[in-house]
Formats: sequence, structure tokens, C-alpha cells
Amino acid sequence: MTTALTYLYVPGDVPSRFDKALASGADAVVLDLEDAVAVANKDYARATVAEWIAGCDPGGVEIWVRVNPGSLDDIRAVAHPHVTGIWLPKVESAADVEVVDALLRRIAPHAAVSALIETAGGLFEALAIARAPRMKFLQIGEVDLAAELGIEVGDGSSLLVARSHIVAASIAAGISPPPAAVSRNFRDEAAFEADTATLAGLGFIGRACIHPAQLAPTRRIFTPTAEAVMEAEAVLSTLDSAASGVATDARGFLIDEAVAKRARRIVERARS
Repeated sequence: MTTALTYLYVPGDVPSRFDKALASGADAVVLDLEDAVAVANKDYARATVAEWIAGCDPGGVEIWVRVNPGSLDDIRAVAHPHVTGIWLPKVESAADVEVVDALLRRIAPHAAVSALIETAGGLFEALAIARAPRMKFLQIGEVDLAAELGIEVGDGSSLLVARSHIVAASIAAGISPPPAAVSRNFRDEAAFEADTATLAGLGFIGRACIHPAQLAPTRRIFTPTAEAVMEAEAVLSTLDSAASGVATDARGFLIDEAVAKRARRIVERARS
């Protein structure tokens, strides 16, 4: 289970931002070689990211690299002990991941992978992809997926089925829940926080961010409050002392194993 909550994207061709991102307070830095980099700058970005990774001191910050679709050359260039793992865009099958696994076994055995589901084909293969080797967590590339499906992202309701499917596939495969997709909104903190809370309610844990201003509200949403932890601990204590497998809480509501499972998750997240 992942403990990172905030993943800060940094364009791979803007090295002046790399150290700033590392010191931003994000749990993870994602060096982007894909969408954030113009075609003319791809080679420069790859070389620059590889050089920075080799010389950086990550401390406790995770370092991920989003490579270009199907680019084993990107992976070869950035594979280093400092790299936590590789983000793979537009994954459509477990076979896509298996190719990367075979390479990483030779050059970076420690590295994890995360698959971005951004196509209709990938969506229908989500469970198999989630069960592929090295998979830490899935993600949903909402803008690309919406474009392929011919829908508007809007308030997110049009993507509800896709979002829930990715969460369910992750749980079924026994991997970490997916972090929520990026939002272009970094100026309206209240709106961003409300959107993030909606995604948390759907089962996402953490969020990919494109601006440091998004880090604090993301952390607030996904960090259990002291009150929530106290309530969860009370639920577990009440059920443990019950004479049977069910009990009632202070409000008279039923407590059973399903309620206890949610309470345990809250306590575990608070301790991570």
C-alpha cells in the first residue's frame, strides 16, 4: 500500500524546477517526458532528467518518471537507484507492462510501475493491467480518455463509471488504490479541494498535482482528521468488546465487520 498522497508533476525540459519540486513538500516528484514536453525537446528532456536523477539526493521523496508511450529508450536513460518507478502512459494491456518488466529486471530490479489508463481499450483491460508485474497503482488519464470517448469532463459525472472501474480493478488486484487525476485548476483552492473530496469519496487516495498550490489541499483531504481517527478507534474498540460480531456505536448505529474495515483503513492512514 502506498503512503504518498501528493505527486507533483514537473516538465522534463525545465530543469530549473527540479530542485524546487523536490523541496516543495510533495511526497513524490514526477518528472514528465511525455505531454509536458514538446516533440523538439524530447531528447533534451530525457538527457536532462537522467542527469538530474543521477546527481540528486531524494531524501524521503519518491522520484517517478512519466515516459513516452512505448519508449524503452526513455526507461533505459532514467533507470537509476534513485528512481522509485516509471509511469507508463496509454497502457492498453498487461503485455505492455510485461515488456517494461522484462527490461527493468535487467537494469532496475527495484523499480515499480504505474499504468495510466487513457483509452477505451485500456479501460476494459484494467483488471489484467492491475495484475501485471511491478504494478504499484493504476491511474486514469481523464483528459485523454474523455477525448477518445468523445465526452466532456465537466464536473466529472461523465467519467463516474470509468473512475469507479479503475478503483474496483485496483482493489480486486490487491494493489494500492489509484491517486486521483490532475486538475488544471490551481487558482481556486476551494473548488479544487471540493473536487478532490469528491474523488476521495470514490475511493482514490492521493492526487497528481501540476502546481505546488495544490499540495496542501490534497493533503488535507486525504489525511484523516483527529476526530475521524477517534471515531474509528471507538468503532473498533466497541466491536472488539461486543459479545457477538455486531454492536452499536454511541449514536445507536449498527457496527459490523464492514464498518470495522473502513475504520481500520482510517487508523492505518493516520499512522502512515
